[in-house]
Amino acid sequence: MSKRQSSKYKLDRRMGENIWGRPKSPVNKREYGPGQHGQRRKSKMSDFGIQLRAKQKLKGYYGDVTEKQFRGYYKEASRLKGDTSQNLIGLLERRLDMMVYRAKWAPTIFAARQLVSHNHIRVNGVKCNIASRRIDVGDVIELRKKAKEMALVMEAQTLAEREVPEYVAVSEDGKAEYVRVPTLDEVPYPVVMEPNLVVEFYSR
Repeated sequence: MSKRQSSKYKLDRRMGENIWGRPKSPVNKREYGPGQHGQRRKSKMSDFGIQLRAKQKLKGYYGDVTEKQFRGYYKEASRLKGDTSQNLIGLLERRLDMMVYRAKWAPTIFAARQLVSHNHIRVNGVKCNIASRRIDVGDVIELRKKAKEMALVMEAQTLAEREVPEYVAVSEDGKAEYVRVPTLDEVPYPVVMEPNLVVEFYSR
């Protein structure tokens, strides 16, 4: 299992955006980048730099996804029929940890990954601790009875900063069904994501 070695909010400051829409983000107080040169005037970015930034932002949003995994998602998206950028978003949203996050069972994507890895989630009635497990349309995930009483889960359900999207149907008995693969417009990103630039980056 991959583990994020650096502070997750460092990514927020490097991008100059509150990527996860969290009230704790340092960007809310300091919009400039980290380090002693963070307040310098930014120079014009090259096309490569813009594409790289878009890739870092999208990859960072999904938590501890490794570069190898992310490139693998791109390659698979390019093989599927239709728009590659839309396919890429669809594949990323089908991860089990993202499904847990979208169901509002965890306050952050990192907490969602931890819930999965600690065996608190079942997929179609079977225990699963693989965060990258792909969820298919019609699959039902559920919280274990013990997990429903966790402070982390109860806190997440009261968060006003985000809502459960329409492509995830959550019931009151602690179950969530994956209704359909979403399009880019349906995914509730707090900031603008540009998967088309990510496709350009990898297809160079």
